Amino acid sequence: MSLSAQEKADVKNLWNKISKSSDAIGAEALGRLLAVYSPTRAYFKHWQDLSYGSEPIRIHSRKIMNGIALAVNNINDLKAGLADLSQYHAFNLKVDPANFPLMNHCILVVISMMFPKEFTPEAHVAFDKFLCAVTGALCEKYR
Repeated sequence: MSLSAQEKADVKNLWNKISKSSDAIGAEALGRLLAVYSPTRAYFKHWQDLSYGSEPIRIHSRKIMNGIALAVNNINDLKAGLADLSQYHAFNLKVDPANFPLMNHCILVVISMMFPKEFTPEAHVAFDKFLCAVTGALCEKYR
């Protein structure tokens, strides 16, 4: 899935507005993922505290949002830019790629709640398409 020049600009514009809050966005989104899609908790059994807003959630969500930042910076070639993350998820973490769209949805929900003015319909479409492209790039090593 490729993004148009306008969609890339919309993603970068939204990211510039929200990136300073990426830790809060990520923590809220991961907390929601674990609460709403409880089977995803299986990947985090080693955490002692899976409660909403816990330290492990905040730490891991920072990693997720750093990955989103990396993707924004590599928006013109997501496959190459996210190759190491794809490798890590496929062979080390062994995450079911079906979980990526679930996290994407949670991120979109949180952005819409935290930044309603900035999350215009155009920004929504572009960021949703971007996250789908990120999922595609992350799934590359699963093939």
